Amino acid sequence: MESLPISSKSDRRGRSSKSQNTSKPSLIMAFFSCLAWLYVAGRLWQDSQHRVALNTVLQKNYELRPKALTVDDKLKVLGCKDLERRIVETEMELAQAKSQGYLKNQKSVSSSSGNKKLLAVIGVYTGFGSHLKRNKFRGSWMPRGDALKKLEERGVVIRFVIGRSANRGDSLDRKIDEESGATKDFLILENHEEAQEELPKKVKFFYSAAVQNWDAEFYVKVDDNVDLDLEGLIGLLESRRGQDGAYIGCMKSGDVVTQEGSQWYEPEWWKFGDDKSYFRHATGSLVILSKNLAQYININSGLLKTYAFDDTTIGSWMIGVQATYIDDNRLCCSSTRQEKVCSMA
Repeated sequence: MESLPISSKSDRRGRSSKSQNTSKPSLIMAFFSCLAWLYVAGRLWQDSQHRVALNTVLQKNYELRPKALTVDDKLKVLGCKDLERRIVETEMELAQAKSQGYLKNQKSVSSSSGNKKLLAVIGVYTGFGSHLKRNKFRGSWMPRGDALKKLEERGVVIRFVIGRSANRGDSLDRKIDEESGATKDFLILENHEEAQEELPKKVKFFYSAAVQNWDAEFYVKVDDNVDLDLEGLIGLLESRRGQDGAYIGCMKSGDVVTQEGSQWYEPEWWKFGDDKSYFRHATGSLVILSKNLAQYININSGLLKTYAFDDTTIGSWMIGVQATYIDDNRLCCSSTRQEKVCSMA
């Protein structure tokens, strides 16, 4: 009978030690696998938290973003809707003013006679070197002091008209300011440079300033070499009171001087046609415009073209409006007739 193999005690110890030796690496690998799993899980959890935070921020930004606006909403937000309405209204009023020659709902202007409408504002051109001539006028036909105030109570304002020096604030300006403060009979055109070559532009500034400062039936421009029969002029204006569109003066026309260097040379002579003849216009010594024509100049002063001389300049403006030309030979200051309201000084 065969005997069964019997393992010895030493054999069992060898197999046990061999099993223990093979399990240690497995445990180590399992340990590191757990660590790797924990690391990856931690990173995934961290990334998910970041995604949640980012999503929260994006959601808040989305809720705070401006909503889509219509054009009307944008105009309201920018505060432009009311401005747009006022612009449209102003354009309509300006169009009406241009067609009729006056400003709609024009604000009240200052007047020495309160709310009473004046008969006329008379502007006498003057310059920096004309002090003696001004004193001569004040001593003859032009009232001064209390007499000037009483004339204004009758509805007639008279002012010497002058611009500013090319060197603002110099001795020329200071002397005029001092004289004006003493006599109270100046209309100083702050935006006009007083110079011979700027005379055609001066008429725009005069009529604009006169309309803005006084409400009158007529606005009269007078050169500083003219003596006036003041009462005669007042009578002439009284007879024309209420006449809109009146362009009054000693009307004339004549040849355009094309020769450079000659007296009365017109640099833009080619604009006056092949015949080189001026259109009908009032001589520059004395020009009378009714209120609506003076307002037309005030409204459009920035667009109105000027020529070499102020009389032809005014005449060019009158061509384009509904002006009534009134040729009154009493306003021909250089004529020899007896019945006239002005004469050359």
